[in-house]
Amino acid sequence: MKRALLFIMLIINGLYSFGQITHAIKGNIIDKKTREPIPYTNVIIWNTTTGAQSDSLGNFILLKVKPGTYRLQVSSIGYNPYISSEFMVSSKDKFVTIELEENSKQLGEVTVKATPFRKTAESPIAMRVIGFTEIEKSAGANRDISRVIQSFPGVASSPAGYRNDLIVRGGGPAENRYYIDGVEIPNINHFATQGASGGPVGIINAELIRETDFYSGAFPAGKNNAMSSVLDFKLKDGSTEEHNYSFVLGSSDFGFNTDGHIGKKVTYIASIRQSYLQYLFKALNLPFLPTFTDAQFKTKIKFDKKNELTILGLGAIDNMTLNTDTVGQTDANKYIITTLPIIRQNTYTLGAVYKHFSGKQVQTLVLSTNRLFNENTKYKNNDESSPANKILDYCSSEQETKLRFENSSRMNSFRLIAGANAEVASYYNRTNQRLYVNNQSLLLKYATDLSIFKYGLFGSLSYEQPDGRFTASLGVRTDANSYSSEMNNPLKQLSPRLSLSYQLAQNLFINGNVGRYYQLPSYTVLGYKDNNGIVINRANRVKYIYSDQIVVGFEHQPANYIRLTLEGFYKKYENGLLSLADSIPLSSKGNDYNVLGTESVNSTAQGRAYGLELLARWFGYKNLNLIAAYTYVRSEFKNPKTGDYIPSAWDSRHLFTLTGGYTLPRNWVIGAKFRAVGGAPYTPYDVDKSSLKTAWDAQNRPYLDYSRYNTLRLKTFTQLDLRVDKTYFFNKWMFGFYFDVQNAMNTQYNPAPVITSTGITDPTNPDKYIMKTINQRNGTVVPSIGIMVEF
Repeated sequence: MKRALLFIMLIINGLYSFGQITHAIKGNIIDKKTREPIPYTNVIIWNTTTGAQSDSLGNFILLKVKPGTYRLQVSSIGYNPYISSEFMVSSKDKFVTIELEENSKQLGEVTVKATPFRKTAESPIAMRVIGFTEIEKSAGANRDISRVIQSFPGVASSPAGYRNDLIVRGGGPAENRYYIDGVEIPNINHFATQGASGGPVGIINAELIRETDFYSGAFPAGKNNAMSSVLDFKLKDGSTEEHNYSFVLGSSDFGFNTDGHIGKKVTYIASIRQSYLQYLFKALNLPFLPTFTDAQFKTKIKFDKKNELTILGLGAIDNMTLNTDTVGQTDANKYIITTLPIIRQNTYTLGAVYKHFSGKQVQTLVLSTNRLFNENTKYKNNDESSPANKILDYCSSEQETKLRFENSSRMNSFRLIAGANAEVASYYNRTNQRLYVNNQSLLLKYATDLSIFKYGLFGSLSYEQPDGRFTASLGVRTDANSYSSEMNNPLKQLSPRLSLSYQLAQNLFINGNVGRYYQLPSYTVLGYKDNNGIVINRANRVKYIYSDQIVVGFEHQPANYIRLTLEGFYKKYENGLLSLADSIPLSSKGNDYNVLGTESVNSTAQGRAYGLELLARWFGYKNLNLIAAYTYVRSEFKNPKTGDYIPSAWDSRHLFTLTGGYTLPRNWVIGAKFRAVGGAPYTPYDVDKSSLKTAWDAQNRPYLDYSRYNTLRLKTFTQLDLRVDKTYFFNKWMFGFYFDVQNAMNTQYNPAPVITSTGITDPTNPDKYIMKTINQRNGTVVPSIGIMVEF
């Protein structure tokens, strides 16, 4: 086998060295508003002297371009200079369309420098643009966008557990929102925790992503329901000249991608992936075996210069089984097998985005629908021989149909955005669950069929000084719904925000934002019923959760490829959801594979998160990408009994990441990521309660001692990931492979100890089991290899 692989590599090397392949970068430059071509525009490859000028119709061509990753720098009289998103030139010529924005002043009055580090007047702070290379080549990320984002400041990650929970600036995983080309999607992970987020692997195929805007604050008024982050993914467009196909074979999945055009007005891009993740997890002796299938597509129709329609879709089918083969399993894995339910999930999103360009105005209409189906089943001791052993039978679905309209107007140095959204949501839930409440075992059995109408209004007015020295943006939105009288008054959910940016000195800015942001409780909370059929949280008068936030920071760009930022943030939470069973906020839960929110709560929880972030970013110059990020963060909630602040589950304190990638000659790329995550607080288990037979048999799991909530803390976790990429370019096709090693230093991590029942009756108390403490230990070297073929 080794000889065969060596022979193949020798052939590939021989073919590769036969001749140097080059291609052309072609394109068209148009006015962003009028859609008219811009003639005689200068176009150069960023950070090089290779360039050309567009003709009278705005067309340009760059010849003899070697395969690789590029950006274009574009400048024209009367327009703001522009640096494009990253794109790959691989097996064929590349066509790009560049949109320039008119400058409100004449040439000579202002000097504006082009930079790849973009920001807007609405979000001059707490916004990062993540490019193609960072997504594709990030060590340890396995082309998963959730893991790529962990390299940026403010983002904590699960040290172990194979989950993609995003913990941003001390907020829980339920506080994030996701968009693809303007269409909102409910979650971005397979096996997502309903009511929160996270999962072992992402749904979105990174091969289709052009770039991602990541907001950790200063959210635009048009993006609602977020309190910790917004991820706005921008997908590539299909080729207007070629039909391309690619296969990707990784350690956990196999994928097929294609893009191209249908006639002159329609382009498309699509992908489908099938996992065999269960084999990797079984080889690692992990306690659960997930499999998934996902697919996504995007079609763009350009009817004429002023009208275009984008149709896109995303779907996933997830099945998780338990690895009940106990040979080689640790006690910790056996515990997870005992407590983890079997999960079945289906999810999809379909959306259409229509844009009309009418001079200095752009109208956008978005229509979308999404659905999540989630089924969890659990038998006591995984014994399915009798229906009496079933302790959990949960079946739920969420469906939303959304309509959003937005008008953007540009008036010299001012930009006005105004819009509205409406939504019809339905939630179905059938629950049969064994619980232990008030010292007795009971069966919770209910069915919910809930419909909610939601609507919102939003607007923002922004000013941008032509030379970029000063920007300001004032925005407001409001949301309401038909769930209850507590939520149907839009004046109760007014959400103002103000952003400012000022240039203190050459390439030095001070930026800031202050705002209030609202979030609707999850459907699992809104639809929860008791055994009497009462929608209990409506009776408890739950409200919109809100967070008042302030962010202030400095930004320095000593060169157009270097960005240094220092940002401080403070977030105050009100109307948080407090569990009436254990007096713990729901925002401090949701990082496991159970359902979040199916319990009685009220809107009395209060909390806060604050901290400081440092970021140094070197972007693409001299073949180097580098991100160094440090965050000090505190995340706390107020004890409802004492009024004192105590740590939340996300109070990691210190976060540090160093991520880099370097391009070597002959298309070799090496990368590394080192991260250190401060020890999270944890709560010990209530041994006395958990050992009771009625308590253990009810849920087949131990119970936390909430009187000692988060009084203990784990140790700091560190991990080093390494990656090597190699690409061969031929005439009309490309072959590449990568080798990735997660946890290359084999760092061991000790999660909180757990207790489990031995199933043996305590001889001193026949009402109790003898319990066993399991000291968990995670961490192993995880190598993976991927192969890519494009033609």
